[in-house]
Amino acid sequence: MEIGASTRLLAIIGDPVAHSLSPAMHNAAYRALGLNAVYVALRVPAAAVSTVLGALAATGGAGNVTVPHKEAVERSVTRKTDGCTRAGACNTFWTEDGVLVGDNTDVAGVRAALAALGGAGRRWLVVGTGGSARAVAVAAADEGAALWVRSRHPDRAREFAAWAKQLGVRAEPAHGPVDVDTAINATPLGLAEGDPLPMDPKDLRGARTALDLVYARGGTRWVRTLLAKGVTAVDGREVLVAQGAAAFNRFFPGTAAPIEVMRAAVERALRD
Repeated sequence: MEIGASTRLLAIIGDPVAHSLSPAMHNAAYRALGLNAVYVALRVPAAAVSTVLGALAATGGAGNVTVPHKEAVERSVTRKTDGCTRAGACNTFWTEDGVLVGDNTDVAGVRAALAALGGAGRRWLVVGTGGSARAVAVAAADEGAALWVRSRHPDRAREFAAWAKQLGVRAEPAHGPVDVDTAINATPLGLAEGDPLPMDPKDLRGARTALDLVYARGGTRWVRTLLAKGVTAVDGREVLVAQGAAAFNRFFPGTAAPIEVMRAAVERALRD
């Protein structure tokens, strides 16, 4: 497709953002459907988030949000879906009548990935307390799961658990080893191969499944470590695809997301 004056612009904003496969996934979908649209990645420092969102709203833009801006964007959009409000984090936005509307399609992504794992049980551990962890908490509320919260900063774990309880989740901060069914990494650890593990696998007692919201070629180091210990573990590629398909349906209402095309684009990018 040739980009022209009438081409619709969509973007993912974050810092860092170079790792994101959202442009490859969405552009594959646009090509498959013959849509006159292009999706790009924009590295946006925290101080510029409001400025960039204002520019996108003025031009009818739409897109997604990655770390670390999901909570800041939730506070910046004019209208919000119920999912966005419940999570207190926004990963998907679009323009209606000149104002930005925010949603949280990460919740759908987390639930789809856990379902593909064969279910997550009723005892979950989430590592992290940012925007992605908030989507996990909403998913836990929807699934009736108890949630343990782990953070490098104990105060943040306590604050996050207190917030999650307002959603109706049985949530507690986690210290040391925990006995859970499923562990979920909602931190950025793993974006770089040299990153430390989100948590030591020996602190996971009885965990049968694990989901890393980070994705990488060959799986993240945390996923590979857990697989070697007999835990059924996957990285975040299915979360990416499922939330991306839900976002696509927000961007192009009435047009079904070509989810298999999007999944194939992600798998191809992770092989190359």
